[in-house]
Amino acid sequence: MLKSLLKEQQTSRRGFLLGASGTAAALVVGFRPSVAPLAAGDAEAVHNPFVKITPDNKVTVVAKHFETGQGTSTGLSTLVAEELDADWDQVLVEWAPADAKVYNNLHWGAFQGTGGSSAIANSFMQYRKAGAAARDILVRAAAGAWKLPASDIKVEKGRLIHDASGQSASFGEMVPHAAGLQAVEEPVLKDPAKFELIGKAIPRKDTPAKTTGQAVFAMDVRVPDMITAVIQRPPKFGAKVASFDAAEALKVRGVIDVKAVGSGVAIYARNTWAAIKGRDALSVEWDEAEAETRGSEEIFAEYEALAKQPGAIARQDGDVGTALAQASKKVSATFRFPYLAHTPMEPLNCVIRSEAQSAEVWTGSQFPTIEQGVTAAILGLKPEEVTIHTVYAGGSFGRRATPNADYVAEAAMVAKAIDGRAPVHLVWTREDDVKGGFYRPLNLHRVEAGIDGEGQPSAWHQRIVGQSILAGTPFEGFLIKDGIDATSVEGAQNLAYDVPNITVDLHSPKVGVPVLWWRAVGHTHTGYSTEVIVDMLAEAAGQDPVAYRLKQMKNHPRHAGVLKLAAEKANWGGDLPEGWARGVAVHESFNSYVAQVAEVAIEEGGGIKVKRIVCAVDCGLAVNPDVVVAQMESGIIYGLGTAIRNAITLDGGEVDQDNFPDYEPLRISETPEIEVHIVNSTEAPTGVGEPGTPPVAPAVANAIYAAMGKRIFTLPFSESGIEFA
Repeated sequence: MLKSLLKEQQTSRRGFLLGASGTAAALVVGFRPSVAPLAAGDAEAVHNPFVKITPDNKVTVVAKHFETGQGTSTGLSTLVAEELDADWDQVLVEWAPADAKVYNNLHWGAFQGTGGSSAIANSFMQYRKAGAAARDILVRAAAGAWKLPASDIKVEKGRLIHDASGQSASFGEMVPHAAGLQAVEEPVLKDPAKFELIGKAIPRKDTPAKTTGQAVFAMDVRVPDMITAVIQRPPKFGAKVASFDAAEALKVRGVIDVKAVGSGVAIYARNTWAAIKGRDALSVEWDEAEAETRGSEEIFAEYEALAKQPGAIARQDGDVGTALAQASKKVSATFRFPYLAHTPMEPLNCVIRSEAQSAEVWTGSQFPTIEQGVTAAILGLKPEEVTIHTVYAGGSFGRRATPNADYVAEAAMVAKAIDGRAPVHLVWTREDDVKGGFYRPLNLHRVEAGIDGEGQPSAWHQRIVGQSILAGTPFEGFLIKDGIDATSVEGAQNLAYDVPNITVDLHSPKVGVPVLWWRAVGHTHTGYSTEVIVDMLAEAAGQDPVAYRLKQMKNHPRHAGVLKLAAEKANWGGDLPEGWARGVAVHESFNSYVAQVAEVAIEEGGGIKVKRIVCAVDCGLAVNPDVVVAQMESGIIYGLGTAIRNAITLDGGEVDQDNFPDYEPLRISETPEIEVHIVNSTEAPTGVGEPGTPPVAPAVANAIYAAMGKRIFTLPFSESGIEFA
């Protein structure tokens, strides 16, 4: 069902600025995939706007991307407000309904979703045009009302002004006069030199509500007569319910029902605590005939065997075999990367109300198109009969963007199992997600590289073994080509260094562990292996790690630009206190370029302390520098914590970890000083939510080597015997 749904939606990647509907109620400006003009008051227009202006002088930006803390609501609002010349304080944000024809991600075709650090990148011109079109309509409305040339009217901070006559009006006052006016298809956009909001560190739109507790997350949603459900899922992936005994569970005060559902056994209760206690009392027998029963080391053993055999070719330039045989010096390493959990601060949860001919879902919706389609299929409805109410999400890092809408699908099954007799709040506990969620794939890389007599890289062979994230999903058809999952080889296939002979090949073994994109996806492991190997090549050549990298980046000026900036700001080559050392890494992901210099120190007792991270980022035009800095800091902290000690390990197919005590995030006391420097750029904006993560682990690893003389090929660092102070 999902494959056919997605296929239908892979149409045009273009959105057309179409028109405006102005009434006394609101001025609405929208984009539609049709060129037919919208008449004044057209009800259709009310359902597809990006900008709404009401008589109370509020400008509402309809955000097609959800907010999970990454600053999307502020960024999209900034684009509209800039071109509209709105006052920042009059701008509000609301979430777009599920409608892939109108609110599609322009990078993904007719599919509505947030991810891949694409929110601002794909919306930049779209939302600017929406703001500019609304401004143009208001100016023409004022010109008509005042009987003046439109060219004589200016707009400043939410007011229309005619200097010569002294007349002025708010946007709200002009809404009735805008009725019947249509937007031009190509509104005039501002000269970037005149930007007053874009490029400035203006306050975030979500900060006040989150600070006061008024922001509504899915965990906060309450609807009349709502009950709570939790699910007992199997301890091994792929196991199924053989039988269950609900007698003791039903004795728990507050428990009202127990039902088998697709992923396990659901316990329904008056509140979350009762549901959890009821689950504790439940007795379930599992059928493990098709379950994954291997442990992590058994999986790694299979991967090591595969790494000795040729894989599917992702990239092949020149003759690697001959070049390696003729190399002056060679380096090689086998890298091991564990499964990783996402652990968003707000555990997964979803509220659903199911009725005979309709359903409503409240959640932090990352893939509305899939969630709407899956819910409809489970409940026997049409997609348009399912309303998705998007609310704030307390983190995701990829976890809420599942190709099968896993937890929303569960909510639909839970509602269906009781015939929709009550709205249900499905809640996952932290343990549910850590033990039974989706993970960044376990990966093994084997890399061999060589240099010529002058120290230049002459050969590079990288073999990657890891599960495909995309196999078996609706995305397989257009993101897996010739057996190559693009997310498995990104960052290695497009290696930025000039190497004349290079081969990258891939094995994608099938393992019964659910895997998913994790912040920065494949770049999190390819960025590590490539940057450690390059450091080893620099050492083999007897050259400085920064200077060596720059020599190989003649055809990659933006890589070189961030590397030079980070090195300069970190005083690369300058003096350090005794026991300190520096390491460097540079990596491109999601069309953004990030270099980081890490400073580490050997503390008394021999433990390592990460003292400082200096980060340089080129993400094109920084719509809001504060948000860019925050996302770089966030990505660094997230990546550093996992590199130091995090791993999801399996024993007999069961996950060992279950909560923060044994999957511990980086603590404030461990967080280094972080500096972020943004390259001044006029290029189109690119991603910032993920690109800060890949360089931090290799930069720190290279610094540890400089300090201790120990290379780290197995993550987390704790597995290599590195202790952190």
